[in-house]
Amino acid sequence: MILVYRVSYLPVEGAVEIWSWIGMFFVELWFSFYWFITQLVRWNPIYRYTFKDRLSQRYEKDLPGVDIFVCTADPEIEPPTMVINTVLSMMAYDYPPEKLSVYLSDDGGSDLTFYAMLEASRFSKHWLPFCKKLKIQPRSPEAYFRTALEPLDDPNKAKEWLFVKKLYIDMKFQIEATTKLGKVPEEIRKEHKGFREWNFISSRRDHQTILEILIDGRDPQAMDNEGQPLPTLVYLAREKRPQYPHNFKAGAMNALIRVSSRISNSPIILNVDCDMYSNNSYSVRDALCFFMDEEKGREIGYIQYPQAFENITKNDIYCNSLNIEMEVDFPGLDGNGGPLYIGSGCFHRREALCGRRYSNENKVDWKEGNGRKVKESAGVLEEVCRILASCTYEANTEWGKEMGLKYGCPVEDVITGLSVQCKGWRSMYFIPERKGFLGLAPTTLLQTLVQHKRWSEGDFQILITRHSPFLLGHKRIPLKLQLSYCIYLLWPTSWFAVLYYLVVPPLCLLKGISLFPKLSSPWIQSFAYAIFANRAYGLVEFVWSGGTIQGWWNGQRIWVFKRTTSHLFGFFDAIRKLLGFSASTFVITTKVAEEDVSERYEKEKMEFGVSSPMFNILATLALLNMFSFVGGIKMLIMDVESKVLDLLALQIILCGLLVLINLPIYQGLFFRKDSGRMPNSVTYKSITVSLLACSIALY
Repeated sequence: MILVYRVSYLPVEGAVEIWSWIGMFFVELWFSFYWFITQLVRWNPIYRYTFKDRLSQRYEKDLPGVDIFVCTADPEIEPPTMVINTVLSMMAYDYPPEKLSVYLSDDGGSDLTFYAMLEASRFSKHWLPFCKKLKIQPRSPEAYFRTALEPLDDPNKAKEWLFVKKLYIDMKFQIEATTKLGKVPEEIRKEHKGFREWNFISSRRDHQTILEILIDGRDPQAMDNEGQPLPTLVYLAREKRPQYPHNFKAGAMNALIRVSSRISNSPIILNVDCDMYSNNSYSVRDALCFFMDEEKGREIGYIQYPQAFENITKNDIYCNSLNIEMEVDFPGLDGNGGPLYIGSGCFHRREALCGRRYSNENKVDWKEGNGRKVKESAGVLEEVCRILASCTYEANTEWGKEMGLKYGCPVEDVITGLSVQCKGWRSMYFIPERKGFLGLAPTTLLQTLVQHKRWSEGDFQILITRHSPFLLGHKRIPLKLQLSYCIYLLWPTSWFAVLYYLVVPPLCLLKGISLFPKLSSPWIQSFAYAIFANRAYGLVEFVWSGGTIQGWWNGQRIWVFKRTTSHLFGFFDAIRKLLGFSASTFVITTKVAEEDVSERYEKEKMEFGVSSPMFNILATLALLNMFSFVGGIKMLIMDVESKVLDLLALQIILCGLLVLINLPIYQGLFFRKDSGRMPNSVTYKSITVSLLACSIALY
């Protein structure tokens, strides 16, 4: 009805009026199309459940090996203590330890991270039996001891609890002290041969491949302090790649796939980011309930778990919880043919990740790779695997193209998952009752916007290249799944529609041009329904997904911010990349924050603090709508016959809502005195540009 209204009441005179009206028609047409895509995704959600007791009854002796890949890149923004907590939580899964292998890829090539891994391998001999004996959750030492209380009901358990906690605190202190010092003391370097590798490194950005097997799970003598076998633990710092520097994670994953195929060769691979510790010790068994299903299991290429974060504030100030995406969109994607692969918390079938096409003739031997017979010494394996992990090994091969994760795209995970689906494999989405993995979300506005800029750039790059689901997926995946991908691939293209709605109606308000029906017109009902029914539904949906009313309002704010900055920059960066004017870059989200920044984040005060083109845009739009709103109120006050209210009410309401949304911007520009306020340069630029725009509209 809104579109019918636009066509029926097109102005017949005045160039500004006509073109503004035509622009509104196309913008609302775009919103309608995107709404249709959203409904298509949410029409048929699937929520899955597992029965782990049946898995144990049928297959406990035949459970397959599982290789776990953890990737890190910089010891400064991804502290070694955080990395080893993730590693230890993976080693402590409720799963036969002789069938687990944990691989850490350190693209930072840091001896500090290697030292932390060495300490973690020693601590694991106490931590793993402690976890299993007390059946604790979660199995990240930091996360567990942060909230757990000493078991006072049993003196023996209390004694062991205090002992293990002291071991962890001592280890953490040593690692953090060494990290702060910036180098590993000489006496510690002499304890392990692996430190000699750093004698030949000129810089962290230029070094040879380093591979050390810290715990050889194939060795019968690899036992914890209670005589039980330990998982394999491997450290890898691969040789630096001259090509695709922004795809460090894809390169790291591909190197780990090659290396693990020689050491453990498990048929199932789990990959996680270094901050995504295991929050559920049964996640592996949950995943295997799907892979080992007698009827459909052999069709599954990967199983994606939700992303969740432990540092989200009560009202989710930056809307980083991704609740709607994880709780609503992804079950819908599962119903339409399978979820996207989102880079972390995903279980893969090795053969699917290595490029093999699905066939009904595929046979699964879950016993393969489960043996622990020593065929080669650890030293020989290390030498062989260094070659497998080198850049020269994959030169002129299908790695990064048809095998492993794909190179050349900022969202290599999405394009890799699409490729797996196009080879005939199914993907599934599983939301466990207890969250499987917990990570760290960005704690500043700029980090959030930059992260979404990378996502939107990569998504749009997929859409406009041969990797588009409509080209790559033609006749290979269902049409409804091809369309479902667009809910994210079309993110960057929404910048124009949102920016138009934030600029043109306010400027037309100052000029007295009406772009919406009069309050007395029956057409107002269509706009009122579209606005209020849609927002009410979104509010109910958000609260149902675990959010708060204030969190929903924060989400509306970030929705506007992302679409006028992240998606705008992502769109043009993707175009420049396509035309060959620039290369994509990968920006790692920092996992640590300064103390004052953390305090403001906990208090839910929006963080600005630095100059950025994104902040220039946000501040200018905020001031433009404030000036227009003031102008509209002035017209209302001076209007004796109430014609302005009838004619321009919706535009005034729109500006008023945008003023409310931008309240943190105004505080940062004019009222805050802390270091998180808007820089003066942003204030001066935004005032100048917004006043200039208003002056042009008036005169």
